[in-house]
Amino acid sequence: MRYIPPVSFNSDDWSTRHSVLATARRTAALVNVLAGERPTPGEVADVLRAYGETDPIDLTDRDIAGMRAAAALLRQVFAAEHADGAATALNGLLRDRTGPLRLTSHGGSTPWHPHLDRDDDAPWDEWLLASSCMALTVLVWDRQSPPGRICASDSCRNAFITQGSGPERRFCSRRCATRERVAAHRRARSAEQPGEAEQGGNK
Repeated sequence: MRYIPPVSFNSDDWSTRHSVLATARRTAALVNVLAGERPTPGEVADVLRAYGETDPIDLTDRDIAGMRAAAALLRQVFAAEHADGAATALNGLLRDRTGPLRLTSHGGSTPWHPHLDRDDDAPWDEWLLASSCMALTVLVWDRQSPPGRICASDSCRNAFITQGSGPERRFCSRRCATRERVAAHRRARSAEQPGEAEQGGNK
């Protein structure tokens, strides 16, 4: 079960760390770490801390198993090619996997904010699905496009959040984009070489 300790907070700082975009990015990071072969409670806790969750973060192997199942469901949203597909995936999760919309301040320890889990002590997997569905739904609503993508690199396949008005991103990072560009260049060069050798032999 989740435990949220009473803490003093700066409302603006809390709102920044738990904004819709920050929550969506946390979702992508959790989907990625939980897709690993054997994610440990410590690895998952590190991601949660990086995105503003406060200690104590006591995760068990059973928590991780539940969160892995939740992450697999959320991955369907990132895999959607169009807004319609993302909306369909989210509607299914909202209908079958989350609770009714409610407001909570976690007993006065945070600003009031919306939740879709049953209560403040919901299991980690329920919290992950509920908070992620909330953020991803708002992004679809706001942008009328999928909130994220799956990296086009076959050697990566990480989920990532898309944003901005520039060209549509296909890769989660510049590193993946560069690696795939270099690989494509090498394939093109290899395809050209047999023809070049044949032309040389005919001279």
